Amino acid sequence: MRWSLLFGMIAVCVGCNMPSPAFRGAAATRVKVEGSTFDVRIKGLRAEAIRINPEYAPRFGPIRYRAALAMQLVSGCDVLSVSGDQAQAFGRLKCGTKAARRVRRPRELDCVPVRGSGIPEIGQLRVELDCDPA
Repeated sequence: MRWSLLFGMIAVCVGCNMPSPAFRGAAATRVKVEGSTFDVRIKGLRAEAIRINPEYAPRFGPIRYRAALAMQLVSGCDVLSVSGDQAQAFGRLKCGTKAARRVRRPRELDCVPVRGSGIPEIGQLRVELDCDPA
């Protein structure tokens, strides 16, 4: 009984970040966009973004925007549409006549806060940053 319970818990934890069958074998690129962290996989002109960080009661509207931005950063292509839910989003890409390409992101960024962008929130202050490659 204990072993079956342990095996069941391990199976649930392992399945949290598994790609859909269409994206198996595609390498994941981890991207953080506006507080949401995604593992993005690209295959041809399709993309999958799996949100891997916990968020309290996320709505798909803001998550859809962040997932599209993550897909665009990883693929270097325009995102035509995004469907799915708060945990797993699928996107259609438009890359012109060629297939999606991978864009290398800078490893280090030099960021400064944007003056006047501070928004007080409960127990914290949200500030927009202006970042350039270091």
